[in-house]
Amino acid sequence: MSHAPVMPTEAAPRLEWPAALLPEVEAALARYPVKRSAVLPALWLAQRQWGWLSPSALQLVARTVELPEPEVFGIATFYTMFNLQPVGRYHLQVCMTLSCSLMGADRLFKHLEKRLGIGHGQTTPDGRFTLRKVDALLERLR
Repeated sequence: MSHAPVMPTEAAPRLEWPAALLPEVEAALARYPVKRSAVLPALWLAQRQWGWLSPSALQLVARTVELPEPEVFGIATFYTMFNLQPVGRYHLQVCMTLSCSLMGADRLFKHLEKRLGIGHGQTTPDGRFTLRKVDALLERLR
């Protein structure tokens, strides 16, 4: 069983940028000589606006930066900072790399699962907490 995200295939309602956000979108596009280079800022703006990246938001970003939808989906799934499902008010992400595990990340995650009654990628019924395992949160400091 794979835990890799799967790109939605069903038709999503068409979404448009809110008028108040258009200046920020246009500023992000203007920073780069090629529209596709603005994909990360556009994803970030969409997530900030709607709280997560729905299939409609991913399609909007794809249209905005003139990239194929599967490419935008691939970029969004590569970075742990982008949420492809709604998340709770408090988004708890636990680093599961070897160095984090050696420092107790596995024990911490099990404690959080037990305390909150949820597992990886789940949100508490009251919508307050989402728990997620991630590969790394920060680059190693030198």
